[in-house]
Amino acid sequence: MSLQDDFDRIAQDVRKLKTRPDDEELKELYGLYKQSIIGDINIAGCPVMMDLKRKAKWEAWNLKKGLSKEDAMSAYISKAKELIEKYGI
Repeated sequence: MSLQDDFDRIAQDVRKLKTRPDDEELKELYGLYKQSIIGDINIAGCPVMMDLKRKAKWEAWNLKKGLSKEDAMSAYISKAKELIEKYGI
């Protein structure tokens, strides 16, 4: 199975978690996911402070800037497996 196939499968599996991960875990997963599918962040400037959810997502993705798509996919797979083991599906 290819890295892309593993990534696609685990991305589906992680959506089935029995318990919602905490915010920090979700931000890590989000940043790795966006870096995996798009690459470096393509949104200029951080969203305004009043929109905390968008700001958190922007920051999570921006922290992964420079990470190759393949490395981001591998890290996403590892993190998702950790969450699946922790929370179950």
